[in-house]
Amino acid sequence: MSTYLIGDIHGCYEEFKIMLETVRFNPAIDRLWLTGDLVARGPNSLEVLRLIRNLGHSVRIVLGNHDLHLLAVHFGIIQNQLEDCITSFLEAPDANELANWLRYQPMLQIDKEKKLVMVHAGIAPQWNINIAQLRAREIEIVLQSNDYLLFLNSIFRDHSKHIKQKKLNNLMRLKFSNNVFTLMRYCFPNGQLEMHCKDTPSKAPRFLYPWFSLSGSVLEQHYSIVFGHWATLMGKGTPPNVYGLDTGCCWGGKLTLMRWEDKQFFHVPSFKRFYQPNIKTFIMPDSNHYS
Repeated sequence: MSTYLIGDIHGCYEEFKIMLETVRFNPAIDRLWLTGDLVARGPNSLEVLRLIRNLGHSVRIVLGNHDLHLLAVHFGIIQNQLEDCITSFLEAPDANELANWLRYQPMLQIDKEKKLVMVHAGIAPQWNINIAQLRAREIEIVLQSNDYLLFLNSIFRDHSKHIKQKKLNNLMRLKFSNNVFTLMRYCFPNGQLEMHCKDTPSKAPRFLYPWFSLSGSVLEQHYSIVFGHWATLMGKGTPPNVYGLDTGCCWGGKLTLMRWEDKQFFHVPSFKRFYQPNIKTFIMPDSNHYS
């Protein structure tokens, strides 16, 4: 049995299939961990979700910011944008079934035997493994409850002041936790999140620190951390036992897989550079477009 971890797929269905074929993934005995952002940007989000769902219990995923964005569009909180490439999902007959399956997925994956943690964006410097579990579970409970629309509204339309506290408890903490799990890249030295810079650490302002350079609590508990989200890193520059697997497949980079047992990496090059709908040209975006 092997454990395979794959970075952000972003609707790159063909590359995803080739990767599974390359490592001869067997859902009967192997396990597949996915770092979130399964959808958007790439051309085949619908097919990606159908395939992952059909793989059943052999797959462990975490939700990313684009997965939550898809839910917000599907449930009518924000409008669809053509550049997100999710129209085929929205028009599919099983869209509602898939959306509800997606909102029941976790924010955090932990294997205590393997000492392995997977998250989409990161772990807050002030959290240890137990606090991270509690914060993830708080979000999961809300997403799986009748209040999921209130929570998505608070993230994507920022109507927090119009949501009564009794309707959604600890809203500010939920929003902070969501920023950590799905959006964070940099922190200030005191652990406060910085939510705008997307550059590599060599280009970032000196007063900003990658979250993983400050997140000693989890690593001190002898866990390894696997994450996605930060495509401009291209899997480089992380400390030992921290693995960034988003390598920008939807932008013309590559899809990356790591086999956990021997830390061997596999790559499938993107079939094409990011293709803008209705524009007959391929573009390779600058770092500000990676998200």
